[in-house]
Amino acid sequence: MFKWVTKKFNKLKQQQKTIENKLTETIVEDKQISKNLMANKQIFKQIFDRCGEIWFREFELGTNPPIKMMAFGLDGMLLTDQVNENVLKPLMTIEGMINELKPNNVMDMVKNKLIPVGEIKTSRQVSKISDGVLAADLALLIDGCDNAILLGVKGCEKRAMSEPETEPTVRGPRDGFIENILTNVTTVRRRIRSSRLKSEYLEVGLLSKTEVAIVYIEGIADNKVVQEVKDRIRRIDTDMILESGNIEEFIKDDWVSPFPQILSTERPDRVSAHLVEGHVAVFVDNTPFVLIMPVTFFHFLQSSEDYYSGFAIGTAIRLLRSFAVIIALLGPSLYIAITTFHQAMIPTTLLFSIAKAREGVPFPAMLEAFIMEVTFELLREAGVRLPRQVGQAVSIVGALVIGDAAVSAGLVSPSMVIVVAITAISSFAMPSYPGAIVLRLLRFVFMFLAGTLGLFGITLGLMGLFIHLCSLRSFGVPYISPIMPLTLKDWKDFIIRLPIWAMNTRPKLIGYKNYKRMGYDQAPQRPKQRETRGED
Repeated sequence: MFKWVTKKFNKLKQQQKTIENKLTETIVEDKQISKNLMANKQIFKQIFDRCGEIWFREFELGTNPPIKMMAFGLDGMLLTDQVNENVLKPLMTIEGMINELKPNNVMDMVKNKLIPVGEIKTSRQVSKISDGVLAADLALLIDGCDNAILLGVKGCEKRAMSEPETEPTVRGPRDGFIENILTNVTTVRRRIRSSRLKSEYLEVGLLSKTEVAIVYIEGIADNKVVQEVKDRIRRIDTDMILESGNIEEFIKDDWVSPFPQILSTERPDRVSAHLVEGHVAVFVDNTPFVLIMPVTFFHFLQSSEDYYSGFAIGTAIRLLRSFAVIIALLGPSLYIAITTFHQAMIPTTLLFSIAKAREGVPFPAMLEAFIMEVTFELLREAGVRLPRQVGQAVSIVGALVIGDAAVSAGLVSPSMVIVVAITAISSFAMPSYPGAIVLRLLRFVFMFLAGTLGLFGITLGLMGLFIHLCSLRSFGVPYISPIMPLTLKDWKDFIIRLPIWAMNTRPKLIGYKNYKRMGYDQAPQRPKQRETRGED
């Protein structure tokens, strides 16, 4: 009893201390700067104590008497040439307007006539000034003024745009997103040159203050979905957001389900296409991956390249891809079930061949499949984590050597090696990496069901999987639409892709607000044959 009371007392004491700390932080954040430059300098010196990247520069305006000023910013995040040429040099070498500068109008003169910088803001809140400096703004303090000027001269090193390695295409644009949020949003604006393309910025993370942009097309995206995205992001209360995957875990509908309910992509063309359909995109600073919502399961089976080839080629590739997904999910389990419980389904010649290959194998088919699948997953993971030049060699050579050695040692049968190899190749056909990981996980579940209950177990697993998919939602949109609920008009861009001119409507459950997206009767017309006169 005494221990319980002591524990409760300590917990209440800790909560009280946390509340006091928050109150203290609030008081500091609400503090305003004064007109005394030296007092303001001491405030910001204390805030940025032991922050070696923050530099301070004191100088004087050439007035009579001179006016003291101070500039400070984050080294490495500012354009040094602009700071020197557009800020410090005009202020320190002022000549023509010395007589016009007076203590009561120095702030307006500096903002409107002396500094040729496009983005200028003012603030007197200590917290907003310090946050602006950490967000790569240059702060300017003037003696005798209780306002600070924040100048937008930010600029840091960033990598050049290149083709996304996770979503390569044979035909299509070669540019991909980078780790700069402004560059990424601008790349989409190059493709959608409309003022209806809206971008609203938020800050997430108490310490990281990560910039997040919610992008949508006004009049096409559902206002309820846009507001729901904003509300879910605003509810995030955490110290650090490092990548868009952190945001995804906070805002997705069902956190228990392994299926991805938000699409992530590095391709600007894919984001632009989804925005035009009525989706909402979330850009996160410091990552090239953009989140798209709401989505369905079949969005993860589609690739940007499907729309750049003819509709016949795109449809054939999608059918092949869908068949590959079925093999990746059920290939080993079907082999286990048939060879263990349903040998009568196998043709006699093939049955004798499989039986001869399995002669001497000490493990049952289920354990044999588990060993091979786990081995292959280890090789694949090792190939991803190793350097690119070494990883490919290790994964390929390792698979060949281990597979051949296992067959020679009689631990696994050659037929099982073939089944596992075909399954692995099929899993690479899925364009979405998160979707492929889900298939790899579910494959082990179906293998266990097949090894214990045969085809009956696989049927139970498929029923449970279908029920689970029917219960999922992505921001209110059914996860397996247009199958459930059945929407035949949306089958134009489903497994079979019709020509671009035939997809004249947006998905009904996503872009219903502006259902029509092109005129009817857009099919190409053959030129009329010119009438020729016969010679008299």
